[in-house]
Amino acid sequence: MSIPKNLPRNSSGLSGEYFVAAELYRRGYSVGMTIGNAKAIDILAEKDGVAYQIQVKTIRSIKSIGWPLMQDQIKDGVIYILVNLNWDKEPDYYILFPEEVRKFHKQYSTRGIIGLHPVRNDGSYTNKWSRIK
Repeated sequence: MSIPKNLPRNSSGLSGEYFVAAELYRRGYSVGMTIGNAKAIDILAEKDGVAYQIQVKTIRSIKSIGWPLMQDQIKDGVIYILVNLNWDKEPDYYILFPEEVRKFHKQYSTRGIIGLHPVRNDGSYTNKWSRIK
C-alpha cells in the first residue's frame, strides 16, 4: 500500500484514526469513533466488558520529528496510539500510556512534540497491541 504524497494534511489524522480502528476491530474490540476536531478522545473501544479511551496521533513519514501534542493535552486514563503512516509500506503503531508519552514529550513555547526517534528506537511500543488489556 502506498499513501499518496498529496494527501491533505487534515486527512492524515483521520487516516490514522481509521487505521487504528480497523486494527482494534481485527483484534476483537468493539470500536466507536468520535467526530470533530477539538476532541480529547478519538476512539472508544470495548472488549470483554472493559472500555478504553484512545487518542490517536498521526504523522506522515519517518522524516517527521514526531507527533504534535501540547503537554496539557496528555490525559491520565487514556491510551495513546501514535501512528506513522509511512509512504511506501504499512503504517507503524506505537502504543503508549500517559506516563510514557510524558517521558518522550518535549514542550516548547508554541508547540509540543512526542519524539518519533526516541519512541521508535526504544522498541517497547512498536505494534504492541497486547499492551491494551
